[in-house]
Amino acid sequence: MGNKVTVLGGGAMGTACAILLSENPEQEVALWTRNPEHAAIMAQSRQNERLLPGVKIPASVAITADVAAAIEGADILVAAVPTAFLREALTDWAPLLTADRPMVSVIKGIENETFLRPSEIISEILGHRGVVALGGPSHAEEISRRLPASVVAASGDLSLAKRVQDIFTTDRFRVYTNLDIIGVEMAAALKNIVAIAAGICDGLGFGDNAKAGLITRGLVEMTRFGTAMGAEASTFSGLAGIGDLVTTCVSPYGRNREVGERLGKGETLEQIQADMKSVAEGVWTTRSVYELSDQRDVDMPIANEVYQVLFEGKSPTDATESLMLRPPKRE
Repeated sequence: MGNKVTVLGGGAMGTACAILLSENPEQEVALWTRNPEHAAIMAQSRQNERLLPGVKIPASVAITADVAAAIEGADILVAAVPTAFLREALTDWAPLLTADRPMVSVIKGIENETFLRPSEIISEILGHRGVVALGGPSHAEEISRRLPASVVAASGDLSLAKRVQDIFTTDRFRVYTNLDIIGVEMAAALKNIVAIAAGICDGLGFGDNAKAGLITRGLVEMTRFGTAMGAEASTFSGLAGIGDLVTTCVSPYGRNREVGERLGKGETLEQIQADMKSVAEGVWTTRSVYELSDQRDVDMPIANEVYQVLFEGKSPTDATESLMLRPPKRE
């Protein structure tokens, strides 16, 4: 047996990663989920019935709620918990994690109040270690069913990014490498805000022209904000940027797009969150980006209007009008 890879997080993406990684017979794969009852059900049924119904988890994947057992002997770790819960989870795991084990983050968000990216939270809690951000158009519902996808593994350590590339690559999952971890993490978080706006377009029945314009201008905002935070502009024209943005804004699987669509149809955020099966990271990220863009004086009109709809009670129709009636300017 070669590497042991442990996936920390039993949500849709964590489950999909475990299934993907198990395709390599030389890799031992463990999947940790916090809830013991959930772990027992998954281990018995060999599927994540709530989030990925009908998708079988191979028998070779060890499913457990015992984090010590999951981590034992692991060569590399995959963090797959929502941004809002990452700090608490890492604090719990810290005594078990030696510094020589790198971590792959498939998390897409920015922490509220601290404005830290997932890799920065990992480094703050666990100390210096290799971290790779895996981003791009990669819905768990499709990856778990072996539909083709291409993503990017980003790290300041190119050799580590290449190692993750080798571990994750299959005949249906192509991985590129990138040195711009700031850009990949920023793109992953920011596209969720635009997806909420795209969903609002759908909910209001605005059609293809409006949505195409929104996605295009959304990418401009993403690039503007990302570069202000130290990212490379070129990253936003790649898989982590435009690639993930398109998927998130058009896919029926997109949780953030779903939030926006339901807002556009008249539901409140509280009503929507009460019956969602999984987390829509864009809701939290919108708050972080709204506050940080104000501090840094970065012009983010779409993000600002999404914030006002989510948290200040502005109607989606009024938010649309505010965007459309902004003073004319050059593209």
